[in-house]
Parts: sequence; structure tokens; C-alpha cells
Amino acid sequence: MFETIATAIAPVLLTALLGYFWTRHGRHFDSTAMTLLVTDIGTPCLVFSTYAKMTVPPAAFVATSAASVTILACFLGFGALALRVSGLSLRTYLPSMSFPNTGNLGLPLVLYAFGPEGMAFAIVFLTFTSIANFTIGQAIAAGEVNWHGILRMPIIYAVILGTGAAELHIDLPDWLSNTVSLLGSITVPLMLLMLGVSLAQLRVAALPRAFGLSLLRIGMGAGVGFGITALFGLHGPARAALVLQSSMPAAVFNYLFALRWKNQPEEVAGIVVVSTLITIVTAPALLYLLIE
Repeated sequence: MFETIATAIAPVLLTALLGYFWTRHGRHFDSTAMTLLVTDIGTPCLVFSTYAKMTVPPAAFVATSAASVTILACFLGFGALALRVSGLSLRTYLPSMSFPNTGNLGLPLVLYAFGPEGMAFAIVFLTFTSIANFTIGQAIAAGEVNWHGILRMPIIYAVILGTGAAELHIDLPDWLSNTVSLLGSITVPLMLLMLGVSLAQLRVAALPRAFGLSLLRIGMGAGVGFGITALFGLHGPARAALVLQSSMPAAVFNYLFALRWKNQPEEVAGIVVVSTLITIVTAPALLYLLIE
């Protein structure tokens, strides 16, 4: 059990630390270019290749998708309620409460802990989280919906094409399948390096508030994840993947959106950093509960 947990945690932690110390020692890392590479090429290729080769039974896929949407709706509802009670700004804090880091951190953790089968379920959750964050999350931070940006999201078309290829039993030529898989394979290591780089550049403001909201993000994520997966009857890798993804820290993109619209980015940065550090403790505990 403990060897399995260490095997899952160590590659994730060490790769992120490599990005962190790379930046802290003054070495250049073009985060803008790497972000575009991951979001416009790597992730869509990974999503397409996973969906096109989907081995998840249709009923389990539908249940996982429905559970993912329900989880995100609960995050928005519970997060908004908690922030209203606390008297905190929804525009500033709600995206961080609602949209966890399912890419940079969630995917590799699920991959190393639960293998390709768990990875397939994790990517289903990632798909809905990414679409929701770039639509609802960005709209909350900006105060308006960017419809043009939504239509330009490559992950949406990757899902459509990948699902279509799977449903129609279309076998891609080996040269094309291998190319897409190769491009998709850059996603996980680059995401982890980018996470480390981002943590090295962010600064924590208002530590007590950042700590409290970070506990809310992770605690709410775990509670909702366990509850909704039980409600939808998910078990095994599907349950493990969704609970782990739900319990991830605040996504770095929440900080980028806050920075873009000058929406107290220092506050959001604090939540991203502190919640990520807390995850170093909570992720092994969750893996202990989830690994059968």
C-alpha cells in the first residue's frame, strides 16, 4: 500500500520541484509558450487519443460524465454559499473554490496511482472542468462570458472527434495514431513542470484567509467527490479518479484569469500556493483511502 502511494506521489512531486527550482535559480522558462503548447496541442491530442481508444463501457462513461457535471455544480453552489456567509467577493474567490487543478496535478496522480483505466476517467472529469473553467470560471472573473474564446477551445473539438471515432469504430492509420499519442504524451510532464514554475513565481497574501479557503477547497472537494460518486454508483478506478480530481487544489488558471482582469490576483495566488502545499499531505491520505 505505502509503496504504491509513494510510486504515485514521487514522480509528481519531483517533477514539479524540478520546475520550481529551475525558476528559483534564475533559469528561463517560457510559461506563455508552454501554456499554449499544452492547452492547444498537448491536451487536445491526449484527450482525442484517450476518447478514440476509449475502453470505458458506455454506461460507465455516461455516469462519469453526469457525476462530473454534478460535482462541478455542487462546487459552484456550496462555494458561493460559503463565500456569501463569509462576506467575501464571489468574483475573486469563487473560481478558486469551484475549479480544481485537474490537469497539472490531478492527471499525473491518477495515472501513477490507477493506471490507464483511471486516467480515462480522470480525463472525462478534466474535460468538463476545463470547459467549465474557461466558460463559467472566466465569466465570473471577468464579469461577462467570452463566447469567442469558448468556440476557440481545442479540447471541445478533441472530445467531439475522439468520441465520434470511438462510436463509429474508426481506426486511424498507425502513423496518425502514433503522432497524436506522441504529442499527447508531452502533456503530463509539461504540466508538472509548469506547476512548479508557477508556484515559484506566485506570492502568498493574507495567509490566514488563504489557508482557510484552501482547506475549504480541498475539504469540500473530497466531501462532494465521495458523496456524488456514491450517489451515481461509481466504484473502482472511476470512483478513485473522480474523488482524487475533485480534491485537487485551486487551478493555476484561476490566478491567470484574476490577473488578466485585475481581480485581486494576489489573493488568488495565495490560495493556489497554499492549497497546493496542503495537497502534499492530503493526497497521500486520499490515496490510502482509495487504493483497494
